[in-house]
Amino acid sequence: MKVVKTVEELRQLLSEEKSKGKTVGFVPTMGALHRGHLSLVQRCKKECGAAVVSIFVNPTQFNDKGDLARYPRTLAADVQLLQTAGCDVAFAPSEAEVYPEPDTRVFDFGPLDRVMEGAHRPGHFNGVAQVVSRLLDVVQPNYAYFGEKDFQQLAVVSEMVRRLGLPVEIVRCPIVREADGLALSSRNALLTPEQRAAAPLIAKTLFAAVDMVCSVDLAALKKLVADAINASEQLKLEYFEVVCARTLQPVASLDDDCAKQACIAVHAGKVRLIDNVRLT
Repeated sequence: MKVVKTVEELRQLLSEEKSKGKTVGFVPTMGALHRGHLSLVQRCKKECGAAVVSIFVNPTQFNDKGDLARYPRTLAADVQLLQTAGCDVAFAPSEAEVYPEPDTRVFDFGPLDRVMEGAHRPGHFNGVAQVVSRLLDVVQPNYAYFGEKDFQQLAVVSEMVRRLGLPVEIVRCPIVREADGLALSSRNALLTPEQRAAAPLIAKTLFAAVDMVCSVDLAALKKLVADAINASEQLKLEYFEVVCARTLQPVASLDDDCAKQACIAVHAGKVRLIDNVRLT
């Protein structure tokens, strides 16, 4: 595996790979890698001739500077994990490499980014679109792999690719969970022992919502979820929404004729955790 830090070096390296007829797969990450990331890398390597992983903590997608400062940075450990996962190229650029000039682009995704994460983290998805479009331009992959834990982000990135006409296929990959159900996240490393012990309640509550969907109405379901999460001294519900999986708009009723996704954001102290599950 090669570790590169400049756009010029990466482009030269990938040009050589593409000249050999290899397809290029890309997994963008912010580092602090875990099994969820590695599952993306392994699938990428299985399906593509060359697997590229970026490690870059993108400042433009953090509306909370304290959150940016707290985000874990573990480059040396990440490189070791990528080697075991079969990664071919790790791209670990500086901020100046990604943004040689300030990125002033403003993306309008309409209703997609005005709910849930977009409503609670103003500017977040604009920052995501800035960095993902920049990285896709640098790597120019055939396929890009994203995890479904960031369900709304996947919808936004897919829409961005469609609008910009980028020649890349977005590949959706399922959520990877701990044995106790907690969705894997780099932020889990920031949890105190008490918070970590309480955090599986998030997934447990989501799965319980799936079981209850045929026996309660939407208002009752939302109350049951809120009561379950807020009953924990370690957790505080930020939002729980049932949305149309395609449009991400809140449904008016559990009987609405669309595929429905239950999405949740919870605070454990200063750590913010998200999760989602399909309601069937």
